[in-house]
Amino acid sequence: MREENRLIEHGFAKENDRSNPCWFAVWTRSRQEKLAAAMLGSLGIHHFLPIRSEIRQWSDRRQNVAVPLFSGYLFVRINPAKDTRLSILRVPGVAGLVGNHSGPVPIPERQIEDIQTVLATQTQCVVLPLLEEGDMVRVVRGPLAGVEGRLLRGNSAIRLVISIELIHQSLAINVSREDVELVAQRAA
Repeated sequence: MREENRLIEHGFAKENDRSNPCWFAVWTRSRQEKLAAAMLGSLGIHHFLPIRSEIRQWSDRRQNVAVPLFSGYLFVRINPAKDTRLSILRVPGVAGLVGNHSGPVPIPERQIEDIQTVLATQTQCVVLPLLEEGDMVRVVRGPLAGVEGRLLRGNSAIRLVISIELIHQSLAINVSREDVELVAQRAA
């Protein structure tokens, strides 16, 4: 019963806890995200390494480089009923699966889908530490329609923040106030 409550808290119905694959965060060693992703791929493990393009300056040149969106993390989609955790933990560059004292904790499918949508639309974004306050909003028009997150206001800019609570990271994108609607009231 406790396991069912934990899964329901994280957005998973109890009937899906043993039959459907779920997303989990993988903590990697420093600067080993791409190596770990390549090795997971070679093992046939479905994974997602969000990448963004960044301009790096060297003394003699500037170059566009692909860097992980969430430094030190990537995501795997595995079936919790099958024990693939050991094969993931044996991958070079992997430090562990993110979770609590009970073991790895699944990430809601919607959070991964929202990040994939933002990356697919090539919308400018900034990674922020986890934010727990603000209104939950949904984008109602434009290429990000349907993406949900918390509204953050500051310096005349309005941002939508998508949070992955489990890894204490957030992704912020600029939005127009007219393009979002309130989803739920903020907790008092």
